[in-house]
Amino acid sequence: MGREPVIVIDTHVLIWAVQDDPRLGSKARQIIDHTTSHSRILVSAITPWEIAMLAEMGRIALGDDVGRWIDRALALPGVQLAPLGATIAVSSVRLPGNFHADPADRMIVATARFHQVPLMTADQAILDYGTKGHVNVLRADA
Repeated sequence: MGREPVIVIDTHVLIWAVQDDPRLGSKARQIIDHTTSHSRILVSAITPWEIAMLAEMGRIALGDDVGRWIDRALALPGVQLAPLGATIAVSSVRLPGNFHADPADRMIVATARFHQVPLMTADQAILDYGTKGHVNVLRADA
């Protein structure tokens, strides 16, 4: 039996962590480092798609082929791709309360809710959604 996940990380958090981006706060970095050495961080199955889309549109620069970059990121110790099963897919369109329509964000939030673990993000819409009690959030910029 594998180690239990402790957090789900948003797409930008994965990018920031891998690229050592200063936008990832020191407290968030400590949580990621501790979690990857003692447990697992989950990355939603929608995240590789979102990274590939952002790279294709020129909104992010990875410094490598997007496929190789994603393979290396997902091979890091303590990082695991969370499958996108039917339950998460359906839950993403049935999120409680009022949440915006971005499909990637909806899938990532549904993944955290499904696994009953916090979601680390700097996305203000998701942070606001968390303050309403719909998902447990950790600030990535703290």
